[in-house]
Amino acid sequence: MKRRREVKKAIPDMPMIVVMLGLMILGLLMIYSTSSYNSAATDQTGYLRKQLLAEGMGIVAIFFVCMVPYELLLSFRKPPLRYIPLVVAFLSMMLLLTPLAHSAKGATRWVQFGGLNVQPAEIVKLCIIIYLAAYISDVPEAVDTLKGFLKPAGVTVFFAGVIYVISKNLSSAIIIAGIGVLMLFAASKKWWQLIAYPGLVVTAALLVLHKVNSTTDISTLGYRYRRILVWQNPGAYLLDNGFQTLQALYAIGSGGLTGKGIGKSIQKLGTIPEVHNDMIYSVLCEELGLVGALVVVTLFGILLYRCLIIGLHSKDSFGMLVCLGVMVHIAIQVALNILVVTNTIPNTGVSLPFISYGGSSVVFLLVEMGLVLRISREADAA
Repeated sequence: MKRRREVKKAIPDMPMIVVMLGLMILGLLMIYSTSSYNSAATDQTGYLRKQLLAEGMGIVAIFFVCMVPYELLLSFRKPPLRYIPLVVAFLSMMLLLTPLAHSAKGATRWVQFGGLNVQPAEIVKLCIIIYLAAYISDVPEAVDTLKGFLKPAGVTVFFAGVIYVISKNLSSAIIIAGIGVLMLFAASKKWWQLIAYPGLVVTAALLVLHKVNSTTDISTLGYRYRRILVWQNPGAYLLDNGFQTLQALYAIGSGGLTGKGIGKSIQKLGTIPEVHNDMIYSVLCEELGLVGALVVVTLFGILLYRCLIIGLHSKDSFGMLVCLGVMVHIAIQVALNILVVTNTIPNTGVSLPFISYGGSSVVFLLVEMGLVLRISREADAA
């Protein structure tokens, strides 16, 4: 019996692997469907091949992470190894200030190594998860004190702020801050912290809305504030992202119950900007319908559930918190992407995990999945 239990523990979580592969395969189909028309004159399969290469690198990373001794992961709980993720994150952000940095559409978000583009923000997300898991698991009682809470919270805010200042990447800054807030929220036992987190978010949102709606001359507003006006009335701002929002809504509405079929979208034919990136879910709804859209949401739900179950059955708090951080990261991105595509919230430019095109995004997401799968090997009856 003991031997059978050890064999069971050595096998990574199979339901998570199956769901993850299903999302990746669906993502490849949608990337080809959405990108083949616009890139037909140059390289019809270019985006697909680049995504396949990135996913291949990510799968190799999963195998590597799954082979890492668990004791090595636990060594991050104590200084000085605990600060290695922060050093890596900081050096990654500093690369954006070097000649390696690559700018596009008014933002500097990538670092070029030959023909490979890497987003340092993706590295920072992973590093913040490991650091917070290490800090909280090493001194769990500290986060219940003001001083102990301010240290990890300050680190998270610092990295989110620097990412925003250097790269103008608000969406990544929001995700990094969200990861920190929710991990600290889950670890806290103090009632004032449980009230403070949601209160700060709601207060900030109300202040921003008040500023936008009380401004008489919209030309004085920055483009991020104007996105709120577009969100409130996209038809009145067709030249200011309103066009993208309306076309995405047309695509969702025209899909009906079962969709038009893979490759048969009309709205992807040059009418939706960034259709293979942030807006890919709208074409997925058009081609696969409400049924396909709900299947995708269900798959993400199962993936998050498996992260939760593995975390709850982890043999130590570090493993539990890493699973929590990965779950929070994926949940935030999925929620933000779908809410943006359906115009439930203002446009923030967030990709849909495993579905949207993006090399560095999928590679580091798969590294995070590798960490969860490695922890699942040690989990008790997960």
